[in-house]
Amino acid sequence: MKIISIVGARPQFIKCAPVSRELRKEHEEILVHTGQHYDPEMSDIFFEDLQIPKPDYHLDVGSGSHGKQTGAILERVEEVLLKEIPNLVLVYGDTNSTLAGALAAAKLHIPVAHVEAGLRSFDRTMPEEINRIVTDHVSNLLLCPTQTSVHNLAKEGITLGVHMVGDVMVDALRHNAILAEKKSQIIKELGLKKGNYFVATVHRQSNTDDRKNLSAIIEAFKYSGKTVIFPVHPRTKKYLREYGLLNSLSDTIRCIEPLGYFDMLHLMKHAKKILTDSGGIQKEAYVMGIPCITLRENTEWIETLTGGWNVLVGADTRKILAAVMADVRTTTDNTIFGKGDAAKRIAEVVKETGNKTRGFL
Repeated sequence: MKIISIVGARPQFIKCAPVSRELRKEHEEILVHTGQHYDPEMSDIFFEDLQIPKPDYHLDVGSGSHGKQTGAILERVEEVLLKEIPNLVLVYGDTNSTLAGALAAAKLHIPVAHVEAGLRSFDRTMPEEINRIVTDHVSNLLLCPTQTSVHNLAKEGITLGVHMVGDVMVDALRHNAILAEKKSQIIKELGLKKGNYFVATVHRQSNTDDRKNLSAIIEAFKYSGKTVIFPVHPRTKKYLREYGLLNSLSDTIRCIEPLGYFDMLHLMKHAKKILTDSGGIQKEAYVMGIPCITLRENTEWIETLTGGWNVLVGADTRKILAAVMADVRTTTDNTIFGKGDAAKRIAEVVKETGNKTRGFL
């Protein structure tokens, strides 16, 4: 079959790598990079590190408002689909690239497969939640990472085409963790001691675009009692500068450029704790057994809250600092997100469904 895979942001590159390897064993895969993440440190380096094939199409959409960006991706993806006429369009996660790719395919009556289907934060003020819901409701194959996500879909009346395959992030972690240990020198380069620093990431609109929230988070970083390694997302850097917060950073907050996947994995694996508003990093922290402090009021990965491994603190300085000081001693259940064979199971589902429907189209 001819399958078009649509990616555009860091988490999607990571998820795409193991799935692409499996799909290309039997199918023709055309990779479309929307350009949603266009900074080389947020895009090119991931293709190099993860050995993802060079995209067949790069749409160069870039940044913009949600409507402008989604509309541009929708228009440009449609052109690719009309030219290639694939049997299936594969989308990942919950970004504007996910939504636009799914809509473009659905409107052309091309079947859609959604990797990470069924995730819900139940907060519709989050753009990602809208993207998840709409994408699931136009998808033909719903490839779920956990049993919780299967139940979420059933509550919305979606039961056909639903498959519990596990989480491809586990595949990526297991494949790359050993390589990261061998290749990354980031801890040495930064002069850090393993287990004696925190890693922080902030990029959600609810945090970056709100002066009060971003200020409260930075204040907590200052008084955390450890060195905070803070790879700064381009969007976050813009607002730190706009709010005048760059000048108020203490010596304990070390702002660095965004990292490649191997460096970020290595840095996270040896951190004392991780502070983040990223869904993917919450899950990576859980699988690696690193306590996580989530700078949001909700999470789509509710499984990570088990045993206190992940705590929700929002942008509240006191709550963040309380979580920083808390001691977590329980163990994680590393099988919740699968055993590292999700990509293989996705490829099997695609093949079986395609055979039953004569290649979907």
